[in-house]
Amino acid sequence: MRADSEMARERGSATAELILLTLLLFVLALFAVAAGRLVSARLQVNNAAHQAARAASIERTPGAAGAAARAAADAALAGERVTCASRQVNVGLGSFRPGGSVTATVTCRVKLSDVALVRIPGSTALTASFVVPIDYWRSSR
Repeated sequence: MRADSEMARERGSATAELILLTLLLFVLALFAVAAGRLVSARLQVNNAAHQAARAASIERTPGAAGAAARAAADAALAGERVTCASRQVNVGLGSFRPGGSVTATVTCRVKLSDVALVRIPGSTALTASFVVPIDYWRSSR
């Protein structure tokens, strides 16, 4: 008789363990998806910084280089699935001459609720910088 009552108690605990394990696996899966989407957003911001620096390096004047870099970064981020709550593009033109370099830094503040599948409060800033050399043999015209 004693064995029957112990088996009945164990059947209920096995069900509870299975429910808790399933819940834990579901939460881990959501975390993995959110982490993957955050990494994807970071890669897209890196790509935007690269495109901005490249666009600036082929322009002839510093004013045109800054405008081209901002337009390229905006186009790169608009074409992807990244939604920036705020976006900032800084272009370093300190050595804007043949043989010099251009630095583009893109900062995108992403809401965590947009990245994850569930509503997570807060946001994070994704920043990427890229340096592109200016062709030494190009003319300034």
